[in-house]
Amino acid sequence: MASDPTSIAVADDVNAMKKDKEAALAPVFSADVDDLGISADGALPTDEELQTLRRVPDKISWNILTIAFIELCERFSYYGTTAVFTNFIQQPRPEGSATGASYDINNGQAGALGMGQRTSFSLTTFNTFWQYTMPLFGAYVADSYLGRYRTIGFSLLIDIVGHIILVVSALPPVIQNPNGSIGAFAIGILLMGIGTGGFKPNVNPLIVEQLDLERMVVRTLPTGERVIVDPAVTASRIYHYFYMFINIGALCGQLAMVYCEHYVGFWLSFTLPTIMLCICPLVMLWGRRRYKRVPPQGSVLGRSFKLFALANKGRWSINPVKTWKQLHDGTFWDSVKPSRFDAASKPKWMDFNDAWVDEVRRGFNACAVFMWYPLFWLCYNQINNNLVSQAATMKIAGVPNDVLNNLNPFALVILIPLLDIFVYPALRKMRINFTPLKRIACGYFVGAAAMVWAAVIQYYIYQRSECGYYANGIFPDGTEHDCPNADINMWAQTGSYVLVSLAEIFASITSLEYAHSKAPANMRSMVQSIALFMNAISSAIGFALVPLADDPLLIWNYAVVAIAATIGGTLFWIQFRHLDKEEDKLNMLPKGEFASEESSHKDAHEKADV
Repeated sequence: MASDPTSIAVADDVNAMKKDKEAALAPVFSADVDDLGISADGALPTDEELQTLRRVPDKISWNILTIAFIELCERFSYYGTTAVFTNFIQQPRPEGSATGASYDINNGQAGALGMGQRTSFSLTTFNTFWQYTMPLFGAYVADSYLGRYRTIGFSLLIDIVGHIILVVSALPPVIQNPNGSIGAFAIGILLMGIGTGGFKPNVNPLIVEQLDLERMVVRTLPTGERVIVDPAVTASRIYHYFYMFINIGALCGQLAMVYCEHYVGFWLSFTLPTIMLCICPLVMLWGRRRYKRVPPQGSVLGRSFKLFALANKGRWSINPVKTWKQLHDGTFWDSVKPSRFDAASKPKWMDFNDAWVDEVRRGFNACAVFMWYPLFWLCYNQINNNLVSQAATMKIAGVPNDVLNNLNPFALVILIPLLDIFVYPALRKMRINFTPLKRIACGYFVGAAAMVWAAVIQYYIYQRSECGYYANGIFPDGTEHDCPNADINMWAQTGSYVLVSLAEIFASITSLEYAHSKAPANMRSMVQSIALFMNAISSAIGFALVPLADDPLLIWNYAVVAIAATIGGTLFWIQFRHLDKEEDKLNMLPKGEFASEESSHKDAHEKADV
C-alpha cells in the first residue's frame, strides 16, 4: 500500500514538535544540576538535594546473605575455639579429670595446662596479633594474584588444618603432657592465623561487591517522596547485618563450646567448630558461578606506593616546620596526576588516569584514619582475656566464668537491629548526618567508659576478697592460696560488655564500611587488611601491659586502657574532622582507570562496531 505524502508530512511535523519539546525539557530531567535544582529518577543528586533529601539504602540480594552465612560459620569456628583458650592455658586440670572438664560449674573450674594468667594473657594476645597481621599477606595475594574468591577458598582449607591440630592438642592423652600440648596448640593457632588472614580481608569486600549501585542516585518512592539511594548507606546496612551474622555465629559458638569445655572436655570444644568450618567451602563452591568476582589487578599496590613516594619527592627537609608545610600545602596528590606530566617526563608505570590518583588519595586517607584504632582495640581485647579472668574471681552465677563474654555478641545481636531500624533512620529523617567519622569518635569514648566500669568492678573485688589485692590467690612470694571468690555477682560485668558492644558498633563496623567506601576497587582487600592490622598493633601494645595484667595492678590495667582510648578518640577527631566535611565529595569521586583498561574497553567497542 502506497504512503500518503500529506500524512507523511504531518507525521514529520508531529515528530519534529516532539523532538523540540524533548529538547526543551531535557535540561530539566538531566543528571546535571539545572535551574530548578531537580534531578530525574536515576540521576545524580544536585547539591541542594544532597542537603535536603532523605538518604535510604538499596535492596540487598540473596547472594549477600549466603556470604554472610559463610562468615557466620567461620566466626562460629573462630570464637567457639578461642572462647576456651584462657581456661585451657591458665587453669590446671581438675583432679580426676582426663579431659580438663570440671563436670560441676558451681564447684569446679575447667582447665588443662595450668600455666597461669600471664601466660594465658601473653598467648591469647599473640594469637590476636597473629590473626590480625596475616590479613596484610592475604589481601596482597588476593589483590595482586589470586583474586578474592580463590584466596578465600585456599585460606579456608589451611584454616581447617589448623583447627584439626588444635583438636589433637586437646585430646586426653596429649594434655597429660602440657609441653607437648602447648607445642601442638601453637602450631594450630599459627595455621589458623594464615587461614584467617586470607579469609577476613577478602570476605568483607566480596559481600559489598555483590551490589549493583556504586553512585548516589535520586529515586521517587511509591509514596511520592523523593529520596537519595546512597551506596554508603547501603554498605552501612550490609555491614551492620553482616556483623550481626558474625555475632550470631560467635554467640552460638562461644556459648556451646564453654559448656562442652566444662561438661565434656576441651577436645569437643575444638572439634565442633572444626566441623562448622567445613561447611564454608561447600557454600563457596555453590556460589562459584553466582558471585560477582573482581579479577586481580597485578601490581596495583606497587604502583600506589610508587605514586606515594613520587608525591613525597622534594617535600622533606631538615627543618620539620618546612617539611610539615610542604606535605600539607594542598598539592600533595595533585602534583602527581598524569595530566601534570608531559610525554617525556611521565614515568612508564603511570598507566592510569587522574581519577585513579584521587581514589588512591582517598584510600591513603582511609588508612590514616585507622592509625588511631590500636587504642580502641585495647579496650575490646580486654573481653578476651582479663575480663574472663576477672569473672573467675567473682561469685559464680550458675554459669562458667567464660560464658559471660557472650554478653558481647548477645548485645550486638540486639543493638544492631535497633540502631538500623529505629535510631539511624530517625536521625536521617531529622537530617542529622551521623557520619562514619563521628561514629568512630563516639566509639572511642564509649569503649573508655567500658574500661572505667571494669576498673570499678576490680576495685570492689579487691575490697571484698579475703585475699585483698591478690584475689587470684598467688601472693608476691609465689605461694598459692585457696581464695574464696569475692562476694560480687559476676553479672556485675554486664555494663562493661554492653558498652564494649556499643563501641564496637560505632568504631569496628564503621571501619569496615569506611574501608570499603574509600578504597579503590582494586585495593579494597588491602585497605581492609590495614584496618584489621590495627588490632595486631593493639595486641603488640598489649604486651607492654602484661606487667599490669595480674594482681595487684589490675585496676591500673583498666584505667590505663580507658585513658588511652580517651586520648585516642580526642586526637582522632582533631586530626580528621576536616575529612568529615568532605564525606559526600569523597564518596562521589569518579572511578579511576588504567590505560590498559581504557584501551581494552576501546578495543571491545571497536569490535562491537565492526
